[in-house]
Amino acid sequence: MPKNKGKGGKNRKRGKNEADDEKRELVFKEDGQEYAQVLRMLGNGRCEAMCIDGTKRLCHIRGKMHKKVWIAAGDIILVGLRDYQDDKADVILKYMPDEARLLKAYGELPDSMRLNEGIAGGLDEEDNEAGDDYIEFEDEDIDKI
Repeated sequence: MPKNKGKGGKNRKRGKNEADDEKRELVFKEDGQEYAQVLRMLGNGRCEAMCIDGTKRLCHIRGKMHKKVWIAAGDIILVGLRDYQDDKADVILKYMPDEARLLKAYGELPDSMRLNEGIAGGLDEEDNEAGDDYIEFEDEDIDKI
């Protein structure tokens, strides 16, 4: 039998994020940074995000956050802009839902941005057609059945 040389398996590595429950200080954007909402995850540590300035950017999740902070579609993130590539950015921070609501209350995020939805892109068009999912029957149709 070979000897165990490590300190445990992947479950040990998963359990290191226990100290996230306490309140942390709200971080505002600085020069060269922008708020963004994740449109979709692409894999390989990348995501597609719509920035507040109206630009859709390919964002790279930095190594400190990779496999430790889970980002999903619809999350509010802080990205660092690249001065040599305008269509790419780096994810600096993911805001928790209560922090995102505070940012919206402070006026940092526009009122048109939706916070609690899972999918960020294309929601305005679907809201107008919400009644198309159901079929309405007349009383005469029910009697025929």
